[in-house]
Amino acid sequence: MIKFQPSETLRRLDFKHPATWVATWGGCGLMRPAPGTWGTLGALPLGIPLLVLGGVPALLLAIAILFPLGLWASKHFEAMAREKDSGMIVIDEVVGMFIALIPALLTPLSIGIAFILFRFFDVLKPFPISWLENRIHGPMGVMIDDVVAGIFAALVMIILRYVGIF
Repeated sequence: MIKFQPSETLRRLDFKHPATWVATWGGCGLMRPAPGTWGTLGALPLGIPLLVLGGVPALLLAIAILFPLGLWASKHFEAMAREKDSGMIVIDEVVGMFIALIPALLTPLSIGIAFILFRFFDVLKPFPISWLENRIHGPMGVMIDDVVAGIFAALVMIILRYVGIF
């Protein structure tokens, strides 16, 4: 029988503190492997209805709320975990995914492409994403590389729509 042994980081977290749940997007960041992918997937149950019901204004409002909330949660999570830019923090992926959804059409193909593009830019971190990740520290450093990855994904989505791919 396999017995779960929580890591030292998990033992340090206060699961009664809301920052733990905000930073991990309701626990998505605690899932293994690839917590960033789980966090990005976890963004879709809110991101898609926002896009359907409120369109781009609803996504922009959510981004405007979640970005400062992510800064707050990341700060508290890092202090609890005693870890910088922990992989368990996925609120940044949620914000980045919402940005990637801005130009998406309401089709599974378009949403899927937005997801793939965001993960592509978030994982590979081409310049200037890698530069930002290495130069900016603290909560802003946690959030900003995913914001830029979301912007890159959105720009590619716009180009793909312009050339008629979808």
